[in-house]
Amino acid sequence: MPSSTTTQEPPDQRTDGSLSHGLKQRHLSMIALGGVIGAGLFVGSGAGIAAAGPSIVIAYTLSGLLVMLVMRMLGEMSAAYPSSGSFSAHAERAIGPWAGFAAGWSFWVLLCTAVGLEGIGAAHIVQGWLPGTPQWAWVALFMVVFCGANLAAVKNFGEFEFWFAALKVGAISLFLILGVLAVAGVLPGTDSPGVSHLSDFLPHGNEGLLVGLLASVFAYGGLETVTIAAAESEDPVRGVASAVRTAMWRIALFYIGSMAVVVTLVPWDSKEVVEKGPYVATLDHLGIPGAGQLMNVVVLVALLSAMNANIYGSSRIAYSLVGRGQGPKALARLSGGVPRIAVLTSCVLGFVCVMLNYWRPDDIFRWLLNMIGAVILVVWIFIAVSQLLLRRRIEREAPDKLVVRMWAFPWLTWAALAGMAAIFVLMAREPDTRVQLYSTGAMTLVLAAAGYAWQRVRARR
Repeated sequence: MPSSTTTQEPPDQRTDGSLSHGLKQRHLSMIALGGVIGAGLFVGSGAGIAAAGPSIVIAYTLSGLLVMLVMRMLGEMSAAYPSSGSFSAHAERAIGPWAGFAAGWSFWVLLCTAVGLEGIGAAHIVQGWLPGTPQWAWVALFMVVFCGANLAAVKNFGEFEFWFAALKVGAISLFLILGVLAVAGVLPGTDSPGVSHLSDFLPHGNEGLLVGLLASVFAYGGLETVTIAAAESEDPVRGVASAVRTAMWRIALFYIGSMAVVVTLVPWDSKEVVEKGPYVATLDHLGIPGAGQLMNVVVLVALLSAMNANIYGSSRIAYSLVGRGQGPKALARLSGGVPRIAVLTSCVLGFVCVMLNYWRPDDIFRWLLNMIGAVILVVWIFIAVSQLLLRRRIEREAPDKLVVRMWAFPWLTWAALAGMAAIFVLMAREPDTRVQLYSTGAMTLVLAAAGYAWQRVRARR
């Protein structure tokens, strides 16, 4: 591949100027803060606790350290080259168009599927309050609301996420305060359990810890949205820099802190941790009237927030890919500064996933879930490799763009890559995740081959 292919600016840098820049700094700050508190934390962490027991705190700490490194690398590149394509545009610049194609379209498939999954999860909660109502109807309602908001203007997406994030941050902060008071034995009406629930720290041995580690890795998915949104903000460089620099304390406080509170207050093997979710189970255990149902409202908000963010993120990734000549041109058509056809396409595919779950849950839908199972790890690898290649180039050509710098470069970048490789090995060992690993690998290879073929065709023109 000629060197000029990777050194020139991807076309996305030119097309981004046509997007609306309607996101304010307050939107970006709350998107960054709320993005840490995702549906995976509220919904998926119960299974991790059941597998790892109290050692889930170690699992979330290890995966949290990896995520911090990934976010720092992504922040360095996104502050230097703000783009709605985020890591996809960086991969194209650093490695070549085929890499941007593979990273971008695999992530697009992940986000579109996640839109449907989050809609299903939100509908399940509402069905608990209104039994007998059809699940698909609630998903359709949510889809219409958020599709309409994203079609109208980017500031609508920002406003939804601002208030969603404010509620999530407020709720989990209150949860942590109540939890710490209960652990300390000063919460009225409760007795501190001390460390009695932590005595069996590794109930299922190292295997349980590994399962918990894998569960915690995928709970962190969604942090990339802030770097996508930054391209449509008033000050992309400042927004990305601020979000990345505060990532460490947010992850430590919200993820690791809340897991420590849960396993200290509630027996790890309580069935309610999985059935109700760890947060609802903890509040019910404390006997706070109505707190469990209130937390269900927060979980619903988290799911709707993730749904909204994934509609936005998938449409912008598609827009960026097409703007760089890597997809059907219709998806890049702008109206009012919004890629509305891309928004509609993402919503339609999300609802198709809902219908597949209804019609063929045991074969086609399960196959789709397996195919996207490890996409986030593939994306992280593209981010790390891109940062390794781009850092030297930025230092040589535009050192003033290094507003955010990766710590201890290149050693921590290599350490992050080693951590990702270790997670792939762990996935290959576990029967439940082995199929996901192979399915995602096959999809990535197909997309990489398609991207390389498209790259060669364009080079001949």
